[in-house]
Parts: sequence; C-alpha cells; structure tokens
Amino acid sequence: MTRQEKSQVIEDLTAQLAGTNVVYLTDISGLDAETTSNLRRSCFKAGIKLEVVKNTLLEKAMEAAEFDYGQLPTVLAGNSAIMIAENGNAPAKVIKEFRKKSDKPLLKGAFIHSAVFIGDNQLDALIALKSKDEVIGEIIGLLQSPAKNVVSALKSGGNTIAGLVKTLSER
Repeated sequence: MTRQEKSQVIEDLTAQLAGTNVVYLTDISGLDAETTSNLRRSCFKAGIKLEVVKNTLLEKAMEAAEFDYGQLPTVLAGNSAIMIAENGNAPAKVIKEFRKKSDKPLLKGAFIHSAVFIGDNQLDALIALKSKDEVIGEIIGLLQSPAKNVVSALKSGGNTIAGLVKTLSER
C-alpha cells in the first residue's frame, strides 16, 4: 500500500468516525469465508457497518478524529474489525446472537457517546444499554403518567361528586 493510499484510508476512517458516536472494535480472526459472510449479513440487517481495518491506520484515524477515544486504541492488536452503528446496543446484540453459533467475534472495545468500554466482559453491559428511541419512549411515558392520573381522578371524582349531590338532594 502506498503512502497516498494509506493517507486516503486514514481520511476515510476519520470521516466515518466523525459521523458516528457508536464504534465497536472486534476480533473476527479465524472465521471462514462463509461465517464471515453470515456475520456481514447479520450486521447489514441490523444497520451496522462492518469493516476489517489495519490497526495502525485506525489508530491514526482515531488520533485525527474529534472525539477522545481514551484507552480504546490500546486494544488494537491482532486482527481488528470495526462496527459502526447508530444504535448503541445493536452491535452488542449482533455479537451475542452470532456467538450462539460461533465463538467469535470477540469484543475488544467500544466507544458509545464518549463512554469507552474495554474488554469482552463488557458485552452484557453493552446489550443492556438503551437506545435513544427507548429512552425517549420511557421519558414520554413517565411524563404522561401524572397527567393520566389527574384526568382519571377528575373523571372518577366527577362521578363521586355527582353521586354525592344526588344523594343530598334526595334527603
């Protein structure tokens, strides 16, 4: 690979990193072509971009990017693949589901909205993360709950008051 090609790859990776807040680094070494193809299909269905990268080029792209990736570049050893997604827990779910059939991919690390997760033992924590849409739904539900309680109380209170007035008028 020439120096020009390397600098072009670094620029492309930097642009990809700048366009997302969710980056997973995985190890997919040892997977045969068919298994890798199945993993790529699973990622595509989940809206995840999977790309095998050279560690040194990715490290330089991380240095040039606007985000602080903390200790994430330290896990760049051996074969590395990068997973880029919109949803913070989608790659973790794909990895977990894919591991039912294979022992790979292994999670090296993840960067999600300025939080850095290092190591394969973080996979369950990443799966438990809620997506932006899930959090918004919960907030809306919490905000609507008191209003529903007030409306319900007023409706039932109206029946109670009407019944009370009717009883008083009969006496």
